[in-house]
Order: sequence, then structure tokens, then C-alpha cells
Amino acid sequence: MNRKVEEIEKTLAANAARLLARASDTYAISGETLVPRIRAALEKYLLRDNADSSLAEVNEFVDKLQADDLCLIVACEQGNEKAWTDLVARFGSTVRSAARSVSANEEGAEDLAQSIWAELHGLRIREDGKPASKLTYYSGRGSLAGWLRAVVGQLAVDQHRKQSRLVQTEDDADFDRLLQKEGPSWSGHAERFNPEVEVSEKRASADLQKALAASIGHLSDEDRLLVKLYYFDGLKLREAGAILGVHEATASRRLTRIHADLRTNVEDSLKEEHGWTRPETERAFSDIALHLEADIEPMLVSETMVESEREMTG
Repeated sequence: MNRKVEEIEKTLAANAARLLARASDTYAISGETLVPRIRAALEKYLLRDNADSSLAEVNEFVDKLQADDLCLIVACEQGNEKAWTDLVARFGSTVRSAARSVSANEEGAEDLAQSIWAELHGLRIREDGKPASKLTYYSGRGSLAGWLRAVVGQLAVDQHRKQSRLVQTEDDADFDRLLQKEGPSWSGHAERFNPEVEVSEKRASADLQKALAASIGHLSDEDRLLVKLYYFDGLKLREAGAILGVHEATASRRLTRIHADLRTNVEDSLKEEHGWTRPETERAFSDIALHLEADIEPMLVSETMVESEREMTG
């Protein structure tokens, strides 16, 4: 073990203690129990690509882990019944919503949702006799709700492939094989890497885009035109207002109202139709939405709006 690894190892207990201090409910798990999980997350996401990460970077990484979600999952792994009850209560709607979005009917969605809980409980037994629970793959780096949606989507793919005879063995279709790749670890040994954050972010981006498209679709042609002129055509509010035949102050008030309406409608859609939690919707506009600009502009254009723009610009 080199000096860098020794230094990091010495900080793991302190990092685990800080993580527990941030959790609203630790479920009586110990810092010692969290250390292996934190170490694994560091190897997967920080030290894998930068083995020389500073202690400050290590501390910053751990401080960004989802404390509540990680404690909940680790407690479930330990068989804590209260934790299991809380998991189902908090994320049951998320799992059902995700199952409905990838199922042909309500019956199929219910079967898929039940299969997910069986997978998480570890009711399936591996060849080595150990439970095959997928909880061990949750690192705490991304939201638990997003990770669960990714698990639902992957299980749906697995089931479809088995039914279509596109996969030869169950192991070939396993989540841990399909979502992992080999990579170097901080200890120098090859590590199996599970990019649950990337998978969940991809699904979250799709959910957000769908909700945003629906919300934009309810805007009037004039409101969509104002958003397009200001954000995508680079016009100043005074110029956009002139095209619409209104004063700059009126255009500003209208844009503020559009912002509020879009955010409210998108948040409601994400929570009601996609099972998002409130913290996820709050992060969406600052994280995911930044990468959707190229896809939003076409949503703002309708044939009626194009004609209106032509008439207003002469």
C-alpha cells in the first residue's frame, strides 16, 4: 500500500462519521459499516481516473454523497425492517411509475414492480449461495430515486431479452454485467465499474425533456415566440417586445410569468407522472436542463408561430 492510499484510508473513518452526521436517520448503522461502501465509491468514481487525488478532493467527494439514501440502503442490506418499510414508503410510487413507463399494460407494470422489490430484497440466489440483491450497487453518488428508475428500466430490458431469446444465460443479462466495465482501481486491481449515475441521469434527462415538451406545448404561440426570440435568437427584451408589439416592461413581466408556469408544470409532471421526488425536481433545472437547450428550441416552434413571426417581422 503506497503512501497516498494509506493517507486516504486514515480519512475514511472521519468521512464516514461526517456522512452519518448529515443523515436525518442513520438506522443505527456504524461508521465502520460505511467505510467499505465509501471506499468502493471512491475507487469507482474518483480514484479510478485520478489515483493521485488530494485528501481535499476525497473529502469533497464524500461530502457530496447522498447521506440519507446511502444510510437507508446500507440499513436495508443489513436486514433492518424499519429501513425496508421506509424504502417502500418513500420510493414505492417511484418504482410503480417507472414500471408503468416501460410496460405495455398495468398488469405488466405491477409484475415488474414486484420483481424489482424481489431483486432488491435479494430473493434470487447466486451460484455461490449468496443473495443477489442489487442494493450493493448503489454508491450514494446519485439520487436513490434515479438509481431505482435505472434498475427498473434495466430489469425490463432483461425480461424482454429473455422472452425474445436474445440472451443465452441469465448471467449475461444481469444488471451487474450489462452496466459494468473493467477499469483500474486505486488498489491496483481491476474493478468492475457500475455507472449507475450515468444511467439514471440519462433516464432523468429523458423524463425532463418529455415533461418540458408537454409544458411548452401548452404555451400560447406568442409566449413560445417570446422565449425563442429572447433565449435562442439572442434578442434583447426591448427588441423581442417590439416584434410582439408590447413594451419592454410588459415583455419582461410576461417572461417571468412563463418561467414560473413552465417550472410549476414541469415539476408537477415529473412528480405525478414519473415519480420524481422534490429534491430531484429542484436539481433538475440547475443540472439536467443546462444540457437540453439544443433540444428545447424545436419545441418552441409551431407552424402557427412561424406564420406569426413572419407577419410581425414583415
